[in-house]
Amino acid sequence: MKTTPAPIRFAGSHLGDARHVCAFFDSREEGYRVLLPFIDDGFRCGDKAVHVVNPGERTDHLARLAELGIDVDAAEASGQLEVRTNTDIYLRDGVFDKERMLEAFEKMASGSSGSGYPLSRIVCQMDWATENRTHIDDLIEFESRVNNVWQHHDDAVICVYDLAKFGGDMVVDMIRTHPMIVLGGVLHRNPFFMPPEQFLADLHERRQAR
Repeated sequence: MKTTPAPIRFAGSHLGDARHVCAFFDSREEGYRVLLPFIDDGFRCGDKAVHVVNPGERTDHLARLAELGIDVDAAEASGQLEVRTNTDIYLRDGVFDKERMLEAFEKMASGSSGSGYPLSRIVCQMDWATENRTHIDDLIEFESRVNNVWQHHDDAVICVYDLAKFGGDMVVDMIRTHPMIVLGGVLHRNPFFMPPEQFLADLHERRQAR
């Protein structure tokens, strides 16, 4: 249930009421420099941590959390920490189903899950989308529509995009579908954000024109 949330420190600024963030990084290391303080602060605040990582990177990710002083075994056992791969989350049976994903994120939201945590800090590595470009159109639509989910919850959701792996058109659409953006390691309110109803109408026109 959406309340008036306390600001969350992130990337040199604060997340207020808008907490769906598109974070562009030039490298994995840059991403961790920005994300780890946010993750650490979440554990100190008693928030739930949901991390969606690339396949094969779970061990390294947990090691980075342990270096912060987080007891990852205890956190996973208690349910405070959940680490999953992005292919398992987004590509069940190899298919990206945007309707299923909208339902999955609604269930994941702290106001719906009954987890007992004040809110969730969700960090999703989006590299999976570069493996098969046929998912891109549906992903863009999903990123817009999921704003209708997050406007009812206090959770902070960080979608991590590697600039080296995504083309210019894709980057522009990701900017338009997130109310907050990280560029150069700094959080900004996004002046180019388009509300879902406006963006989806524009997307529909573009699809018809193809």
